[in-house]
Amino acid sequence: MGCCLFLIVLALPRLAIVCLWFFTGWFSPVFDWWLWPLLGVLFMPHTILWYSAVQNWFHGQWDILQIIVLVFAVALDLSAATGAKKGRK
Repeated sequence: MGCCLFLIVLALPRLAIVCLWFFTGWFSPVFDWWLWPLLGVLFMPHTILWYSAVQNWFHGQWDILQIIVLVFAVALDLSAATGAKKGRK
């Protein structure tokens, strides 16, 4: 049961990015090239979601709160990657 919950939690941000990409114009004003959102889906989904949220909601205005949440998103993405590596050893 715990593994299923873990897989669902890992899939949710990626599913949100895919839905936003195909059904809205969420990433159009943020990225000029399709490769950056694709790399974000694969490697850093929380970071790419927050970066695009700041660009869309706050018009690219980076205040201290947005930077703190960005650091938290990067840490969350990196912790998922390092946790998988530690589990394999």
